[in-house]
Amino acid sequence: MLRTIDLRGRVLGTPELLAAVPRAVAARDEALTVAARIVHDVAARGEDALREQAAQFDGVRDHDIRVPRAHLDDAIASLEPEVRAALEEAIRRVQKASAAQVPPARVTLLGDGARVEQRWLPVARVGVYVPGGKAVYPSSVVMNVVPAQVAGVAEVALASPPQAEFDGRVHPVILAAARLLDVTEVYAMGGAGAIGAYAYGVPTLGLERVDAISGPGNNFVALAKRVVAGMVGTDSEAGATEILVVADEKADADWVAADLVSQAEHDEQAAAVLVTPSATLAEAVAQRVADRAARTRHANRIAEALAGPQSAIVLVDDLAAATAFSNVYAPEHLELHLDGLAPGDPRADAFVSAGAVFVGGHSPVSLGDYLAGSNHVLPTGGQARYASGLSASTFLRPQQVIAYDRDALAEVRDAIVALAATEALPAHGEAVVARFEHDGPLHGGPEHDSGER
Repeated sequence: MLRTIDLRGRVLGTPELLAAVPRAVAARDEALTVAARIVHDVAARGEDALREQAAQFDGVRDHDIRVPRAHLDDAIASLEPEVRAALEEAIRRVQKASAAQVPPARVTLLGDGARVEQRWLPVARVGVYVPGGKAVYPSSVVMNVVPAQVAGVAEVALASPPQAEFDGRVHPVILAAARLLDVTEVYAMGGAGAIGAYAYGVPTLGLERVDAISGPGNNFVALAKRVVAGMVGTDSEAGATEILVVADEKADADWVAADLVSQAEHDEQAAAVLVTPSATLAEAVAQRVADRAARTRHANRIAEALAGPQSAIVLVDDLAAATAFSNVYAPEHLELHLDGLAPGDPRADAFVSAGAVFVGGHSPVSLGDYLAGSNHVLPTGGQARYASGLSASTFLRPQQVIAYDRDALAEVRDAIVALAATEALPAHGEAVVARFEHDGPLHGGPEHDSGER
């Protein structure tokens, strides 16, 4: 079921490791073309395009795209008590962890009367996306909405696909989770079309364009964000899920297999990868994966994901080679099953490229999916080399506020003039010199601050 890639006995640099990485590149290239077509259709035809897409992809017609408040109230009233309690605990934990992600304002004094303030301002309006195709993700409501609210975003809209099973409504558990968080602007629209609607707005639905878009989805959703990037802010391309497990000979083969299968059940495009120097562990995990996959509810989906080019068992010479492979792969989720590993262990610190790192056998990815307090919206497709997971900072814009008085400006006047002349921009220097051509305080300076910046 899981193919084996044997890298033992080879000295591989970054280019060779990249070539060995199991990834479905062709599928993402195709998804980008399709996503662009869908986004541009929504930009051109708005609600009509969204309705045609709902009929084609969701089997739904004539539904309420903008969800009535009554649907939200019905959903919260029918939410099972144990599910509500679990969601409320998840909200509490993610709120606490997200609060640590909001940087404090800081003032740097560069001299008497020379002040630069660094402050962080929330975007005004955010559109979050919650998948709803092969599974139901109320946890993604929490992971998207809570950081935005903690960051201070004033308007949060939510979109999730309409469900034929529920007469074109958004899944009731997703609606209930939104209602728990006081999100009332909700849209029954899915896939790349929802991303396009957020970016361009849909006047007939009263949907105004947003400033930023966040949320996980399949590859079409992830690559639709690439299509609209530059028009709106986006989080990382959180596409089809990935798990990479680095394990040594002491790892529990059944635990590793269970974690690989758990992520493969998301989608046929999900990636499940084990990297190990132990051929014995590799063989045991392969057998246990096959056994577990055959017994699960979504056996066919899991089998396709595990047999795809994006999944594999990778054999390496040692832990150093496993570390190098992992850092080149840059997985969404990285699990470390290494003997005696504990937080702060230098071995764990060497894994620098991953959306989230789960240390030790009792920190499975499933914990992060729901109740670790961390966020499960993470970069996929190797983007963890340069991108981060969703956090409160995703919705914040750093802004610098500069306030110099006359003496502080005078101190750097000659240096500004010199640099302006070097750059052949003399008017830049003249703008500074002009403030010293007459005696008296500077009008509009900090002594007579208008409050407008």
